[in-house]
Amino acid sequence: MFPLDPRTVQRLAEVIVDMEGPYERKGWELERLLRHAGWQDVAPYDGSPRIQWLVEQMVDRGSDQAATERLLCRVCDAVEYDDGIASAEVFRQSINDKLHPEQLVITFVGGRPVLGELDSTGSNPVFSEPPEFEQRLRTLVRERSTAEALVRRAAETRIAEQGGAHTLAIIGIGSVVEGLLLAFLLENDSQLKQKGFVDKQGRSVRPERAGMELLIDTAHRSGWIQLDAKNFMHTVRDFRNFVHPRKVWDEQPEFDEDSIRLCWAPVHALLNDLEQRIAETSAVAT
Repeated sequence: MFPLDPRTVQRLAEVIVDMEGPYERKGWELERLLRHAGWQDVAPYDGSPRIQWLVEQMVDRGSDQAATERLLCRVCDAVEYDDGIASAEVFRQSINDKLHPEQLVITFVGGRPVLGELDSTGSNPVFSEPPEFEQRLRTLVRERSTAEALVRRAAETRIAEQGGAHTLAIIGIGSVVEGLLLAFLLENDSQLKQKGFVDKQGRSVRPERAGMELLIDTAHRSGWIQLDAKNFMHTVRDFRNFVHPRKVWDEQPEFDEDSIRLCWAPVHALLNDLEQRIAETSAVAT
C-alpha cells in the first residue's frame, strides 16, 4: 500500500537498475525512464551509485502515488523494450515479487500494464479510482470551469459506487472519460477546435457532436494514447452506452462491483498515457 515502505523502494530500485544483469540501466537510461514515465523536472544523474540515486528520486516523489504508479507501469510496459513484451514480462514478474508484501500487483489488462491492489486472497487484482484522480483532472484540463465540472462528476461517480449504484457508477466513469478526452483534445489541438473531428467516413463532426468512440479513436490517431489503451478504452465506451434505456432493455446487464473495477482499470491506463505524452511534449518544447 502507499506510501511504499523504504525497503520496498530499495528492492524496486535494485530490480529497475539490474546491476550487472542483462537489463542493466545506465545513469542516462534511468533519467530517460523517469521522463518516459511522465515525471517532470527530473534531476540529472550526478554520477553517484545508480541504485541509491534512483531510490532518492523515488523517495522524493513518495507522496505522489500517481508518479510512482506511472514509473512502475512504465518499467513493465512493452514499448520500453526493443523486444517488447518479452522483457516487459520479465520485469513485471520481478516487480510483482517486490510489491506483493505491499498487497499491490501490476497486471496486463488489454495489453497495458495497470497497477491494482490484491484482494483478500492475495491472488486477484482489484482496481479502483485512480490515485489523486481529481488533481490529475485539474492538471490535464487547463480550463478551470471544465475541470471543475469533471471533478464534480467524478465525485458523483464515487458516491454512486460507494452506495452500490453500480449502473450509475459505470455511466459516471464513462461520462468523466468522455468529458476528459473532449476537453483535452480541444485544448491540445487547435485544428480540432477550428475544423472539428473527422469520423471513419471522412466526414467532419462538430466538437459538441463528437461521441466517445470518435474521441477515443482521435486520441489514438493523434498519438496521445497507445493502441492497446485505445482498444481497452472501448470497454468503458460500451458500458457508458447503458445510459440509453433501450440498451438496458435489450441486454439486461447485471452490473456489480467487479463491473466497476473493470471500468476503472482502463482509466488508469488512459491517465498514464496522457500524462506521459504531456511530459514528453513539454520536454521537447524546452
